[in-house]
Amino acid sequence: MKNSVSSDSPTVLSVRRRQLLKGATAAAGSLALPAYVRAQSSPKIRIGYWPVASGLPFYAAVEKGYFKEAGLDVEAQKHASAQQAMEAMLSGRAEGSANGVATAVLAVGEIAQPGLMKIFCSNPTNARYVLDEFIVAKDSTLKSVADLKGMRIACGPGVQNVTIAKTILERAGLGRMSVRELPIAQHVAAIAAGQVDAVYTLEPTGTVGRLNGATRVLEAGVVAKYILGDPMAPWFGGSATLTSEFIKAHPDAARKFIAAYRRGVELVKKTPAQARPYLKGYTAIEGALTAEVPMSDYVYYDEFKPRDIAYFQQYFDLFTEKGIFAKKLSVESMLYKG
Repeated sequence: MKNSVSSDSPTVLSVRRRQLLKGATAAAGSLALPAYVRAQSSPKIRIGYWPVASGLPFYAAVEKGYFKEAGLDVEAQKHASAQQAMEAMLSGRAEGSANGVATAVLAVGEIAQPGLMKIFCSNPTNARYVLDEFIVAKDSTLKSVADLKGMRIACGPGVQNVTIAKTILERAGLGRMSVRELPIAQHVAAIAAGQVDAVYTLEPTGTVGRLNGATRVLEAGVVAKYILGDPMAPWFGGSATLTSEFIKAHPDAARKFIAAYRRGVELVKKTPAQARPYLKGYTAIEGALTAEVPMSDYVYYDEFKPRDIAYFQQYFDLFTEKGIFAKKLSVESMLYKG
């Protein structure tokens, strides 16, 4: 009589378990590739921002869900300075920057690592599209930048802010003056406390100080006026970028990101009243006060005109002249080509 094995015996159960495990593994393997492909086509996109008003298209795109609608996983990274945002890209901790992150600081990173990033949108400002300004105490008798001789001056952190502030003071006829770096969130408080007499700053700082009765704007659009030589010249002081590494590794995701970001730009330009509330939580201004903040302009990579590039290059050349840039850098070489 042949030996028989019960269908419920440990041996048969063991075989069945192995067969089930093998089948499950095969099934998992068949699903693994599509999941992997999806992960590769929609990676996490970490974007650094500095809490200034010109970053509004990014804030709006995040909050309106434009990136999610494009199937993208975008993470907003807040930085205390533009330099931190640039260093995050250099170290591989971020895939790009939002508008408002200082272009000259981004350029320093580009010089340190040629081909690091591409600018796909920049935010020009001037006397009409206000971002940059000098602010003083509300009751100050000062009338212009030319009156700041011998005063205690501060500015935001980073090489772009310091270089700009010092150059404006020089070109206003005040010679070389020292400038103290302060986090942008401390600008109004420093003036209110009498620690400094004036601050070169960026919106929404001037609006915050005006609305709480502590400060007023001494002059706005100062970079266009004193550095570019025309109050209406476009100053491309901040830019939205993606790293070249990300664009190369994920071209489809990069195109989708740039297209979704553009929806944020269009919202700000066409219906600013709908966009302004998204300053809340990203900048120092809240609620109904967001309606008071002046807006930047925005130029996409495919909208740059020769005049724009010429003014942009003039701005970059200032940093070469001042020895901040180790070599002359071409603006055109940094523009995204599509």
